[in-house]
Order: sequence, then structure tokens, then C-alpha cells
Amino acid sequence: DAGTPSISDPGAILIKECIKNNIQIIPVPGASAVSTAISISGFSEKFFFNGFLPDKKNEILNVLGDLKKINSSIVFFISPKKFNKIIPFLKENFYGRKILICREISKFYEEFIRSEISELNLFEKDLRGEVTVVISENNVKKVSQELSESDKRIIKEMINKFSIKKITNLINQNNKISKKIIYDYCLKLKNEN
Repeated sequence: DAGTPSISDPGAILIKECIKNNIQIIPVPGASAVSTAISISGFSEKFFFNGFLPDKKNEILNVLGDLKKINSSIVFFISPKKFNKIIPFLKENFYGRKILICREISKFYEEFIRSEISELNLFEKDLRGEVTVVISENNVKKVSQELSESDKRIIKEMINKFSIKKITNLINQNNKISKKIIYDYCLKLKNEN
């Protein structure tokens, strides 16, 4: 009566017992929060399903650290009371991705919340009901790790006229180059003078 048994569900215990006792198991097709959420996400149809996130902070950080390396949609379940607690971790690990929060799928109070992860705010009240989360594939372009010769020339022309911070911001606006790389290059030039 609550989705597809044995997928992040205590039904797995019953299935294992049936297999151990040679009891025939016949699956009945039915809605799963995972497939339902993916089907309306608008994200990649290739997905990784993680199940429930762990409870402890270090374990959550480890799991999210591993999940962020996967370049497909990512689906997990989370207790509604813990959702606000993980928002900062989602922002840290999935910046630039989108999120779909599905609450109470197929029930009277069904709700779908779509957002950029960077714009996700804490909920004023704890969410209620079953929560399924889908995170989009990673579409963030890789940041360049090197300054072009033309950028280096421009920096050399500006180095005695502007602050390192201003130069870093100006060069970063027009390029996909890490601010640290720009800053370090400026610092190197300043130290040579």
C-alpha cells in the first residue's frame, strides 16, 4: 500500500525470507517514487538511486561527496525532518545543479518543488510526508586551469594601475578561469616588481 516493496523499504526482509524458503514471488507493477520522480524531473533519464541518506553528518558528507562525482540524475530519499539539515551540504556538493523535491507523491498533499540548488533556502517548517529528491546531472562547464597569453598580457598592463582583487574580478567576469589562478598570477607579478 506504499509504493513498490523492497526498494528502500522493509519489504526486502520479506522478499529475502520468501527466497530462502523457496516461496514463489510475483512482482506486481506499480508506481515507485523513484521512477515517478525521474519521469517528471526533466533531468537526464540516466540516474543513480541511492536510497535513504544516512543519519550522521560525517556519513552524509561522505555519501554526498561520492554522489557529486556521478554525472547523471541522482535520486535519494530523506526524512522530511532532516531536510533542512542537508541543504548546506547540497549547496556545497552540487552547486550549479538543479533539484526537484517531491513530497507525498500520488497522495492528497502531493507537492513538487523545483529550484536551482544555489537558490535553495531553508524551509520555515519541517517538510511533512515522504520526500524523494532528484538532483540533475552536472551541466557546469569545467573551469579552465590556465590563463591565456592575452589574459597574461592584460594583467601585466593593469597590475600597477588596479588592485589584485579588482584585476581578478575583471578577468574572471570574461573567462571561465578560477579566481585563485588569476589571483596567484597577479601576486607573482607584484612580487617580481
